[in-house]
Amino acid sequence: MMADLEFVAVERDGPITIVTLNRPEVMNSLHSPANMELDRVFNEFAADPDQWVAIVTAAGERAFSAGNDLKYQAAGGDLTMPNSGFAGLTSRFDLTKPVIAAVNGLAMGGGFEIALACDIIIASQAATFSLPEPNVGLAALGGGLHRLPRAIGTKRAMDLILTSRRVSAEEGKELGFVNYVTTPDALMDTALEVAQTIARASPMSIRASKETVALGLEDTLDGAITKQWDYPAMAALFASEDLIEGPAAFAEKRPPQWKGR
Repeated sequence: MMADLEFVAVERDGPITIVTLNRPEVMNSLHSPANMELDRVFNEFAADPDQWVAIVTAAGERAFSAGNDLKYQAAGGDLTMPNSGFAGLTSRFDLTKPVIAAVNGLAMGGGFEIALACDIIIASQAATFSLPEPNVGLAALGGGLHRLPRAIGTKRAMDLILTSRRVSAEEGKELGFVNYVTTPDALMDTALEVAQTIARASPMSIRASKETVALGLEDTLDGAITKQWDYPAMAALFASEDLIEGPAAFAEKRPPQWKGR
């Protein structure tokens, strides 16, 4: 585990990595140094065979993330961005391990895009979501303009994108981009419960399932069903020890001992 992080905190809970955005004094907005730290954090998570699920949340009670640190940018700060995108996630298309967003407050612009880049969004009742970039002469190019229509449909997404209006956690669930809404106090317990539920399954099966959904959505239905056997994570599943362990544990009426390989 990296010990030299300044803008991010990382914890381990068994096979679960908890990543906390840690700039509450600026509503957890991210500048280049924070983005580079998050790139390193998720590189390590992806490469660690003992870490199977990640949760992304944020310090403080006000904000999950206010997005790009515009004051830092306006002051002439370094604008370097990792290849993996904003927060080390928005352009990380090869991560087959699941990531959960635990949204504790305001998720604006890039903050909303971080959540959309995750596989499951759990939102506190205090959370709000918005893509306000047009109000400052920008556009949501961290995936928001593409992930939101895919998540909730074009017409609903265009309403949020063109008006920049704020959406509550409850409306986010009604629209379909939020999976669970909790009280503020129950947010992390709920996120951990979901992560632990995922971690009880074969990590090889989980990765194969996530990758198959992602790659299949880029194809026709018949093409996806035909090609799914050749997807990398699916091939890894069928070559894994877990493929033997699962049926063996079922037949022997015992809990499986997954190895993730």
